[in-house]
Amino acid sequence: MSHYPALRLRRTRAAAWSRRLHAETVLTPADLIWPLFVSAGTEEEPIASLPGVSRWSVDGIVARAKEAVGLGIPCLALFPNTPHDLRTDDGAEALNPDNLMCRAIRAVKDAVPDIGVLTDVALDPYTAHGHDGLVDDAGYVLNDATAEVLVGQALNQARAGADVIAPSDMMDGRVGLIRAALEDEWHVNVQIMAYAAKYASAFYGPFRDAVGSRGLLKGDKKTYQMDPANAEEALREVELDLAEGADSVMVKPGLPYLDIVRRVKERFEVPVFAYQVSGEYAMIEAAAAAGAGDRDALVLETLMAFKRAGCSGVLTYHAAHAARLLGA
Repeated sequence: MSHYPALRLRRTRAAAWSRRLHAETVLTPADLIWPLFVSAGTEEEPIASLPGVSRWSVDGIVARAKEAVGLGIPCLALFPNTPHDLRTDDGAEALNPDNLMCRAIRAVKDAVPDIGVLTDVALDPYTAHGHDGLVDDAGYVLNDATAEVLVGQALNQARAGADVIAPSDMMDGRVGLIRAALEDEWHVNVQIMAYAAKYASAFYGPFRDAVGSRGLLKGDKKTYQMDPANAEEALREVELDLAEGADSVMVKPGLPYLDIVRRVKERFEVPVFAYQVSGEYAMIEAAAAAGAGDRDALVLETLMAFKRAGCSGVLTYHAAHAARLLGA
């Protein structure tokens, strides 16, 4: 290998055209998935803990879908804010074929058929206790009974037109059950993006505001979401979900778990996505508001970090803003 001065690594950094030519990682709007919150109201509802993010009516979601197409964003991720009077201990509203999520799916696919729609499969937006599944008298989330309901929820969304089913509940075995049910109903092209390594994180607070579950949650989710101390366990979770029929896997949260993204990508060589979660988004917005960093630069640098770590794509509330920056 050459040495200085024959080798000067700064040569290729000296001009902007050269930096572009030698870039090892490329970020485009096609790498982004835009999470959106659906409400039963008719007006935009700004979310105080997520500055710049709102809940939208079904019509508003359709407008965002059209905006996404114009920006080159290929997929939306939908999350419902279910009215409190429809939340029950058994989360039965998740199985209603005319629930808020299904109405939004149908409206988007009717108006913008070429955009992908990814749907969350978990019961926390539907339960009165805020957990992702059914609970027993002691408050323990039941695995197998929950998985049965999740299968019905997944089929409900697939029938409405969902393109990607994304189980975020972390119940054991649910991916295989959902895959078998989708095949039985001939939804053979509906993808499963498994939340395979979802950690019991402190970064989810603003999301719970957005879907209306903050204050409802009894206890915590540590019996089903992963311990932040564990990495080998994440690889076991990913391996199981892939064996059960997942087409892609997700790591959640994002930036604090880039080591997990890299290890999953290197071990399995499959499409890996990360969710830049609500707390991560809120920290960037707070830093920019405090003058601690340039918002545009922070957004693009963090998204580039996901790609560099091995992500095929990123779920981010900054998707529309980032796409505008990338298209400028």
